[in-house]
Amino acid sequence: MMDTTIERVLPANIKAEQMLLGAVLINHTLIEQVNEFLRAEHFFEPLHQKIYNSIEVVADKGLTPSVIALKSMLDKEPLFIELNGEEYLIKLTTMAMVVINPHDYGKIIFDLAIKRNLIQIGENIVNTAYDSTLENTGAEQLEMAESKLYQLASEGINEKSFVSIKDHVASSLNSINRAMKNSDHVTGISTGLTDLDTKLSGFHNSDLVIIAGRPGMGKTAFAINFAFNACRSLLKKTAPDSPPPSVGFFSLEMSSEQLSTRLLSMLTKVDSTLLRSGKVNEEHYNDLRKAAAELAQIPFFIDDTPALTISAVRTRARKLKRKHNLGILFIDYLQLLRGSNKSENRVIEVAEITQGLKALAKELNIPVIALAQLSRAVEQREDKRPMLSDLRESGSIEQDADVVMFLYREEYYLRRQEPKQDDVKYSEWVDKLSKVHNFAEIVVAKHRNGAIGNVSVYYEDRYSTVSNLEKIH
Repeated sequence: MMDTTIERVLPANIKAEQMLLGAVLINHTLIEQVNEFLRAEHFFEPLHQKIYNSIEVVADKGLTPSVIALKSMLDKEPLFIELNGEEYLIKLTTMAMVVINPHDYGKIIFDLAIKRNLIQIGENIVNTAYDSTLENTGAEQLEMAESKLYQLASEGINEKSFVSIKDHVASSLNSINRAMKNSDHVTGISTGLTDLDTKLSGFHNSDLVIIAGRPGMGKTAFAINFAFNACRSLLKKTAPDSPPPSVGFFSLEMSSEQLSTRLLSMLTKVDSTLLRSGKVNEEHYNDLRKAAAELAQIPFFIDDTPALTISAVRTRARKLKRKHNLGILFIDYLQLLRGSNKSENRVIEVAEITQGLKALAKELNIPVIALAQLSRAVEQREDKRPMLSDLRESGSIEQDADVVMFLYREEYYLRRQEPKQDDVKYSEWVDKLSKVHNFAEIVVAKHRNGAIGNVSVYYEDRYSTVSNLEKIH
């Protein structure tokens, strides 16, 4: 049988590489047009890689990348010697005499390098899938493939250079102007809590916000309240004929059904324990149906996949941004995430996670709200109000976060100190409990762009509701 296999050649354009290098050798200032996106490894020809790298090295030193300067750098390179390098460099300058815009040649070289990388990634995906083991699951391979593809897709696209201060000042003035016209003076996404909005001015784009507390403080309840209020805030700020930005919620601890039940309880003021047990009357069920219809209309997306890696969070958040214009992201909770590389050192792993979340907030230009667990050190103190040092693996979390808020409910601890009813201290305990019943404190311990301090709120545990503290409370 005749072999019909056609050997395919990797995409490359040697002539474009020669023209670009020659143009830069003639006029070294042209390197500034391409070096922001073009790197030595983007060239297909190995000698061209070495020439371009040498040009960058010489230019970085403030020298002119002339034929003589490059010859002295490349003289001992076998490829350079083999091709009679000095003559080859002169040939390049002769070929590029007519080059007007080297930027176009740079884009051709870059585009072909992307295609070669795509081919390599595709081959690696196929080879890895064939060479599969139990330790390297299909899901992990898919995640790795997505990560590599997105990295390739964003390479060179998100590069930023210096921008004149006048552009930044104009942007700041626009934000201030919007805040002046806004009656509540909230420049970010509203938390739904007046006093907290006053302190933070809402959740701001590119900020990493940490909400931390011990188990039982109501972290998830606060998060779903903030998420629902964010939906309303984003809807309010969106033009009537435009789709509003969406809210993303990674629930690594609770299932999406449990989270939805909490949202229904929050909206209908029906005890969540009754919802779980099905002890709901007809009137309550009608309220639940109305609440379900309201929730169905808002762009709220939940991902309850357990034990996600930070790279998987990035991939899925980017996808949500692309498909549904992600406006704010919640993660419940930070310590349940895993690093991309398995590390025995948890501190290093958490540092990778927090740096990744902060980078994601900046890349997608959205607020990222991550819940975090506090260490047991809180329980050992008489005053159980949290401090920054109580954050588990606190160094990286505290460093990378723009805002750190702690949740504290004195009622939670007081209920666990209940004396016997015949004890003389019982009436004193009841009095103390009545004063702190349904009260919670949000301790703003770090605020990179504003004031710190405490905010008191009204919290009803059985409904998972958080609201402003009114005089009636």
